[in-house]
Amino acid sequence: MIKINLLPIRAAKKKETAIQQFIIAGIVVVVVSVIVTSLYVVKRVQVTAAKDDITEANKKINELKTKIGKLEELKTLKEQVKKKLDVLTQLRKNKTGPAQRLASLSDLTPEQLWLTNYSESAQDVKISGVTFTEELISQFMRALEASNDFMNVELVISEQTIVAETKLKKFDITMKLKSAVLQASVAPTLKK
Repeated sequence: MIKINLLPIRAAKKKETAIQQFIIAGIVVVVVSVIVTSLYVVKRVQVTAAKDDITEANKKINELKTKIGKLEELKTLKEQVKKKLDVLTQLRKNKTGPAQRLASLSDLTPEQLWLTNYSESAQDVKISGVTFTEELISQFMRALEASNDFMNVELVISEQTIVAETKLKKFDITMKLKSAVLQASVAPTLKK
């Protein structure tokens, strides 16, 4: 009888199968390693890109903050200039206002009526003077009331006085400035 020893063939097949399994396992490990490495690289690139975007966005935010700061500076400068222009406008009005009022007052004053005092405080005006008759005082008051500068003309005092042995009528008149009264009534409506 012939005996065949199959053990070496089985051992060879087992060895061959084991080698194939190691090769397959090695290929799987290499493929998984390549996939994991490529995923890591892709994520790393995405993280780097996101960090670059964040850095760029922060730079833009800082630039915008400086521009906003400059705009705020410009706004405050604009407000300061506007206030200064308003003050200049008011000064110009006040400069020409009293001069115009005094010129108009000079035109309104009748002959033989002399003004001895003129005082202005905000919107209130007080005039003192002397004349020969009460008719000249009333004529002067009507002219003041009809003017564009004055309103609410009232005679406070009218009394007789003697100056250089001449009998004269001394008077005090109070009134309001039309422009100041109009500005005071318009200002609250503008603020609302």
